[in-house]
Amino acid sequence: MMFRYLTLSGLILLGGVGVNGFVVPSSPSSSSSRVETRLNYDEYDIGTGWDSFKDVPRRTMTDVPSGEEQRKFRRTVYTHDDWKKHRSQDRFSYYLMAIFKSGVYKNLGREVGAVTLVGAFLVAWNALVGGYTDTAGVDHAAIISSQFFPRFSLPLAAFTLTSPSLGLLLVFRTNTSYQRWDEARKNWGMNINHTRDLVRMANCYYDESGGVTAEQRADDLNHVALCTWAFVRAMKRHLSPEKEDESDFQLELYEKLPSQQAEMIINAAHRPNRALQDLSYAIDDLPMHFMRKNEIHKAVTIFEDDLGSSERILTSPVPLFYSRHLARYLAIWLLLLPFGLYDAFASSWNHFALIPSIAVISTMLFGIEEIGTQLEEPFTVLPMQAFCDKIYNWCMEIVSWSPGDNGRPINSIKTEHAYFTSTGDQSPFIHNNNGPSHQYNQ
Repeated sequence: MMFRYLTLSGLILLGGVGVNGFVVPSSPSSSSSRVETRLNYDEYDIGTGWDSFKDVPRRTMTDVPSGEEQRKFRRTVYTHDDWKKHRSQDRFSYYLMAIFKSGVYKNLGREVGAVTLVGAFLVAWNALVGGYTDTAGVDHAAIISSQFFPRFSLPLAAFTLTSPSLGLLLVFRTNTSYQRWDEARKNWGMNINHTRDLVRMANCYYDESGGVTAEQRADDLNHVALCTWAFVRAMKRHLSPEKEDESDFQLELYEKLPSQQAEMIINAAHRPNRALQDLSYAIDDLPMHFMRKNEIHKAVTIFEDDLGSSERILTSPVPLFYSRHLARYLAIWLLLLPFGLYDAFASSWNHFALIPSIAVISTMLFGIEEIGTQLEEPFTVLPMQAFCDKIYNWCMEIVSWSPGDNGRPINSIKTEHAYFTSTGDQSPFIHNNNGPSHQYNQ
């Protein structure tokens, strides 16, 4: 089991960069400086999956930036063509050829350099105090011969005994981080599903029997669709760094929403809550039976749950004492590993093969820990803007449909069903001894 996780993590290290999966809607806001749906570099043709590093015509940028900037390049949304490339039998060769362009490895330069430097120092030191062989194959005595300058090495058994515990720590770290990423992705999946569901029910349940004009119907449903989009967009901003998304967020709201509504959301202390409140008002203002409104409001409750789950992920990391102990354990273990492997490379010239070997080993093990750290906060690697854009497109398309537009006539409301509309044989009032207590919105 542990070997499988380590192998899987090693393969992930060789992965590619951004994917152009979702299509940006043709709204003015799509021209803002975003990276999720399509990188805003027309002169670069960023590939997908296994071919991310192939030489493509018009492509001049071959390297992914390091640090926080590279997270923008990992907001992947796959299509069928991407999966076909992802399964390509040539993926291993291309991943290996692109090993020095990996964004993960670029983040490990200092750590791997420190371990490699320890290995190089050990080889040079032991040659000075223990003798060396020149390029002609002639052995030479130690340049420094003193009991105060011994030859350094450690028994390999010490690393053999501790490697299982280190492997378990790494596996649990990456597994926990992936679970956090998976939960965040599922939260957005629920948002996508229930935004469509909410707008569909609003469109279907809308009661036109009270003399509502086509223009009023279109305006009401359009308002519901925009309020639905405003929530997911506010949630995206809530979970994104301010410097990356604030200007785009305000621009999109002013473009799509009435100015007063946009200002209320922007000025709110908790913007997603304000957007949800607007959505609840919009639903309650629709002319339909309250039981149908209650069904639509269930989706709003799910939005609140998704928001709370995402806030928990954002504000609560993997326990810091676990992450810090693993980082210290891994760093000390790898810094001392050259001393344990020194004698194992006795057959190479002056133990020189130890240096590249320790560089590769440290890269792979540090890389597993780096992957866990990168996945731990999932929102800046999820294509949230792409999700928001598609939700906007889908919601606006759904409200553009109307009963009977597919050519099939719509039957009139039956008498026994008239209670679930705001007009009909049944009165739209609920009476009690004191008179009417509620009237449906017209």
